[in-house]
Amino acid sequence: MDIIDSKYISLVSSRLEKFKKVKANLYNFRCPICGDSQKHKNKARGYLYQVKTNTNFKCHNCGASSSFNNFLKQIDVTLHKQYVMEKFKEGHSSISGIGNFVVDQPKFEFKKPVFKKSLDLPRASENPIATKYLEKRKIDPSKFYFTKEFQKWTNTHKQTFDTIHRDESRVIIPLHDADKNLIGFQGRSLGPNSVKYITVMLNEDAPKIYGLDKIDETKPIYITEGPFDSTFVENSVAMCGSDLDIGSFGWGSHIWVFDNEPRNREIVNRISKTIDRGEQVIIWPSQVIEKDINDMALAGHNIMSLLESNTYSGLEAKVKFNNWKKV
Repeated sequence: MDIIDSKYISLVSSRLEKFKKVKANLYNFRCPICGDSQKHKNKARGYLYQVKTNTNFKCHNCGASSSFNNFLKQIDVTLHKQYVMEKFKEGHSSISGIGNFVVDQPKFEFKKPVFKKSLDLPRASENPIATKYLEKRKIDPSKFYFTKEFQKWTNTHKQTFDTIHRDESRVIIPLHDADKNLIGFQGRSLGPNSVKYITVMLNEDAPKIYGLDKIDETKPIYITEGPFDSTFVENSVAMCGSDLDIGSFGWGSHIWVFDNEPRNREIVNRISKTIDRGEQVIIWPSQVIEKDINDMALAGHNIMSLLESNTYSGLEAKVKFNNWKKV
């Protein structure tokens, strides 16, 4: 991390409640923009972290994000001017606000959005079609919801579809933040002739992740490809059609669980990048032929045993990965 950024993080730290250094280039504190969790005074979801040569701010409670430069300006204007001058002296004239800090930048006010806690829908377990579909996959239907008219229902929460055309029933997968606020949802089709998943975010700044309200951050967190897969994995979250910037979450330990598709170039590239970052990843053994966790569960595999015995990182991960992608 830039030495000037480190200096000013230290200087502003006294203004940040519950401030602590998690590890090199990662700092955690209660978000000063939204005030963080009102129910849990010890929760801290504000982070300063490094991406390449830049230092960024992100709050996983209200979704606010900015450069460290703009974050510092909101917290302490005087300290920010000193920071800008010091950056300027060091030749960093390209950062936001350096060229003319006499003219104030636009002031952004982040108001914590108010979201519902649950969906106004029946559980999937109350519908025979949805129940049959989920139970056939060994998935508990009581964990999800159901709507007969996905497009019409979605538009009552967020205008998404300009025209209602061939509306259809879908299983609804709720996306909650750590405080159990509803931040979005996925609609999973029940038929073969439509887009499988449609993701709708009620909070556009929130990460597209399933399971944030269920994990224990003090234990290893498994990151799976999809919500249904995650139901078979203890202490897990799921990606919902997006790559995750895990560095900003401050999780102590996490393990990536990609699908078992060695001929899928995208998956192969993502595993390779994960290993290069020094992170832990699952490399599936050759005797497992199923492509995802759901299929493995249906085939009778003990999922947690498989994960725990096939977690790798570093050189060992590279060796296992090279053998796996040749299968």
